[in-house]
Amino acid sequence: KNCSFSRIINSSPLFFLGNGPSGICLSYLLSGYTPYFKRHSLHPHPILQRKLEEAPEVSVLDQDLEYLSEGLEGRSHSPVALLFDTLQRPDTDFGGTAESVLTWWHEPGRAIPHLVLGRNAPGGAWHSIEGSMITLSRGEWMGLPDLPFKEWLKQKRRGLRNNRATAEDIAQYYQHYVMKKGLQKNFRCGTVVTSVRKVSAESISNHPQKDLQEGSGSLWNSNEKSTEVFQVDGFFKTVEGDKEPFSIYAENVVLATGTYDNPTWLGVKGENLSYVHHQLSALEEAVKSNSVGIMSDPVLIVGAGLTAADAILFAHHCNIPVIHVFRRRVTDPGLIFNQLPKMMYPEYHKVHQMMKEQTAACAGPYEHYISFPEHHVLSFGKDKKCILQDKNGCQKAHKISMALVLTGSNPNLSFLPNDGIDLAVDSDQPVNPKRNPIDVDPFTYECTQEKGLYALGPLAGDNFVRFVQGGALAAASSLLKKANKNPP
Repeated sequence: KNCSFSRIINSSPLFFLGNGPSGICLSYLLSGYTPYFKRHSLHPHPILQRKLEEAPEVSVLDQDLEYLSEGLEGRSHSPVALLFDTLQRPDTDFGGTAESVLTWWHEPGRAIPHLVLGRNAPGGAWHSIEGSMITLSRGEWMGLPDLPFKEWLKQKRRGLRNNRATAEDIAQYYQHYVMKKGLQKNFRCGTVVTSVRKVSAESISNHPQKDLQEGSGSLWNSNEKSTEVFQVDGFFKTVEGDKEPFSIYAENVVLATGTYDNPTWLGVKGENLSYVHHQLSALEEAVKSNSVGIMSDPVLIVGAGLTAADAILFAHHCNIPVIHVFRRRVTDPGLIFNQLPKMMYPEYHKVHQMMKEQTAACAGPYEHYISFPEHHVLSFGKDKKCILQDKNGCQKAHKISMALVLTGSNPNLSFLPNDGIDLAVDSDQPVNPKRNPIDVDPFTYECTQEKGLYALGPLAGDNFVRFVQGGALAAASSLLKKANKNPP
């Protein structure tokens, strides 16, 4: 496989960077798997039902996605994400279990050759998350098209705890999906992309891939020859541990690299000291090696999101004392705990209760835990003393054993010019999945600032697996039109 890598990579006209759920779903849609409205099925949304009945013989990929998604409401800001989600899980937000109104046909003639480049096995960051972690989303929301997650879990003779799954289950499911759907030929694991930039098509006319630029031989249907293409540079890690470099050219590139690999730093003095960490796995390692325990100084946990909550639950389970620091008020509606149904997420509700009831100002029923709402870290000292400051400017030092700064993560887009900042909604600020995603057309997911470049998943502001698939649908629809693979 290694020796043929350059040859295979040179024959592919389309590249995705990132092999998580977004990349897997798009690969499925571009491998000839085509969704149609299932005749005689009934969608609970009457207007959408009427629209679907207008042209059941036309694939959803070939219909007007803006028209179909108009008027839909739900837990995503993306119209196409809501559309694809409601077609697959019609009444899931109301606790229903109605079947998908889609039927899938394999039409190999519509496939677009492509390669999905990723560092790890298919599944992306799901392979880096502690395997026993329970997902926030319900298990059935983690599934990809035409292979329900619950059915796969049943084959493993396992059930869902509270309707939710472990990270290890999900990572295995994504790998199984790629094999089951015959997509593995499109995936190249162990690849690292170091640069993506536009170059003149003329400058590469002697390259073996030059047929990409010749109007007649090009896959992409265009009235004029493309004057610029993307040059993608990187390396492939061989089994022997060597790095085999590659340089490839493509008229279209899909960014689906997620955001897991670049944790946010506070930017305070001493944050680079060896006892300050930015990933939950550091706490798990410390427990395994017995470097923290019931008798040690407290572990400082900074942040009020779900990763911080997971760290608190883990420490609580191991009887490790915790000091919990976060900037918001406990009652802040923007706090994720105030948005989660108590019944579905009992353990996160418990963390929220601890945050409210066991503050520095008022002792509560929970041992080994104390919360500091509306506080922030001023500095970390070499003596493992951390200085906290409250909203009134009062400061206090705390002796700790280790610190976990769990305040979110940012995408690593160092392979793009200017770290991709020029592609963001606010082009003066770094790309951030929640506050400043890449600016894309909502019905094609093509970057508004760079034609031929697409962004999916968290990079485009879609942060849940159930909603990243709509971006894949939009991009697939756009790329099929460009490749003239739509039926008349």
